[in-house]
Amino acid sequence: MTREPEAVYQSPPANHALFRKIYVWELPVRFYHWLNALCVVALILTGLIIGRPLAISYSSEAYQQYWFGWVRFIHFVAAFIFFFNFLARIYWGFVGNEYARWDNFIPFKGVQWREIVEVLKVDILQTKLQKLITIGHNSLAGIIYFMTFLVALFQAITGFALYSSMSASFFPRLFAWIVPLMGGDFAVRQWHHVFMWFFVLFIIVHVYLVFYHDYIEGRGTTSSMVGGWKFQREDELKRK
Repeated sequence: MTREPEAVYQSPPANHALFRKIYVWELPVRFYHWLNALCVVALILTGLIIGRPLAISYSSEAYQQYWFGWVRFIHFVAAFIFFFNFLARIYWGFVGNEYARWDNFIPFKGVQWREIVEVLKVDILQTKLQKLITIGHNSLAGIIYFMTFLVALFQAITGFALYSSMSASFFPRLFAWIVPLMGGDFAVRQWHHVFMWFFVLFIIVHVYLVFYHDYIEGRGTTSSMVGGWKFQREDELKRK
């Protein structure tokens, strides 16, 4: 992938600051993000309907009332796309640029744990005014995203386990052993439903923090997941 040269932009005269344009999110990362977002929303909405079907009745024939079948179909298709998109992201974590790699998500280094404490002081506890200078994910966001990956894997495994009892296909049957291991279909379905609410909460917090940081930092946090570029003040880069 050809990288464009970095460019320097000057903010309005009132700020008197230079900003450097940095290519952070590669196309595969952005593609994964938006495809994953669509799949998660589709899975949540259809999953809620499957878990508690709407009491809809018509006077028409049964073959004309296949709406619930379409709900299930959308859920299953979104699940397959979600899973293989997730596998592609795992692969890109090994071959992508420095901002996409797995060492950004798993805090192996002491400096990453110190950064987690600093982020908590600034964003959560608000006991420190000076914001942390990061270009990609900060260490706290990284470890939260890693936890999200684990939950996504759990949802995929339990979802395919539930699907295995109604499918003769080879792939879902690979997960059939999960059902007896977890105590039966009801237990698997309950855990699958519980962890769905993790994603509901994650979406709310994620969207809020993206717009929050975009507003207070003005570095193109939101647009970076569309075009891939972020902006960083030259003086902050020098301090870093």
